[in-house]
Order: sequence, then C-alpha cells, then structure tokens
Amino acid sequence: MLLIRCPYCEEERPELEFAGAGEAHIARPANMSDISDEDFEAFFFIRENQKGIVFERWRHIHGCGRFFNAARHSVSDKFIVTYKAGEPKPELTDEQIAAVAGATGKSGK
Repeated sequence: MLLIRCPYCEEERPELEFAGAGEAHIARPANMSDISDEDFEAFFFIRENQKGIVFERWRHIHGCGRFFNAARHSVSDKFIVTYKAGEPKPELTDEQIAAVAGATGKSGK
C-alpha cells in the first residue's frame, strides 16, 4: 500500500485516507468575468498531464481534512515531497528525482 505524508498531521498514512484534487499551483484569473471563453476553458479544464514529475493538490479526507501539495512521479506513482498549501513549489534535486524515477530513468523535469 502506498503511504502519503500529510504535512499538517506530520505522519505517513495509507493512500485510502487521501483524495487527489488535480494540478497544483494554478493561478485564478484576476477578473473572471472579463476573460474570454477560451481562457475560461483553459483555466477550468486544460491541464498539463505530463509524464514524469507532476505537482498536485491532495486532501487528507480521513484525517485533518486539509489540502496540501505534492511532487510525484506520474510513471512510478512515487511521492517525492509533500508540502503545505500556499507554499511555493520546492526545488527538486537530481537525487530526489532519480530515487522515484524507477526503471524509466526519465525525470520529466
């Protein structure tokens, strides 16, 4: 079973306690009523969905209930780091990426 560390509870818990909430660090447009239909669509529906390192939002639904962010390798499904919502993206080292890249050897960075 996959263990995920909640940065608020400060402990690793089974993946069944968590729910993914999509891509992290998406900036909301300043004035939503003034944007074009294309920009509205891009904000709500278009995501990178890349292979390799992804930054995602997660929620500890069966714990503290709070949202947090995580850096995860989308191929190996391994978490690199979790961090509190509102904190900037962490700079990942080559060693951290290599540790989760598995047999693919591709960082996706």
